[in-house]
Amino acid sequence: MGREVAESCLDGLMIEMVSAYCTRFYASKPELAARRIEAIGYQVGHQLSERYTMERPRFTDHLEAIKFICKDFWSELFKKQIDNLKTNHRGTFVLQDNRFRWLTRISIEPSAESTDASSNDPSLTAENKASQTTNMHLCFPCGIIRGALSNLGIPCAVTADISNLPACSFVVRIKA
Repeated sequence: MGREVAESCLDGLMIEMVSAYCTRFYASKPELAARRIEAIGYQVGHQLSERYTMERPRFTDHLEAIKFICKDFWSELFKKQIDNLKTNHRGTFVLQDNRFRWLTRISIEPSAESTDASSNDPSLTAENKASQTTNMHLCFPCGIIRGALSNLGIPCAVTADISNLPACSFVVRIKA
């Protein structure tokens, strides 16, 4: 019971944070809202990584650190491992979560997967606004992943892609 309450509180906090940054604080600047939400996630990921790796030796290569994120780190956060990990062996990793918990209560049409339009644009349809909001919900976990890897000594960029809700992919590009 206690774990369910804590998880529902975190879900509510996540929804409220995205709502506040997108509709109140930076309503006319969605790219600034996305950067701020990602920055909060970065701090969370950095601190959690510090906590979860205190008694571990440092990782020797990027793949080892990414596997830690997919198995141990993700399990601590979401009580499950990443479903699939792919790499091109040149610094790009794709982490696939087929049922990402923070997207289980969101629904949009699959045809409205991604849009770069701003919220001021009157031509935005309801589908596009829903897609933009869904993408905003992924800024926080992208920041968490980036912060965790940064703490492990791996500078990177992280983006998210929604294939079919609640599935999503996180693309990690290691900076040289």
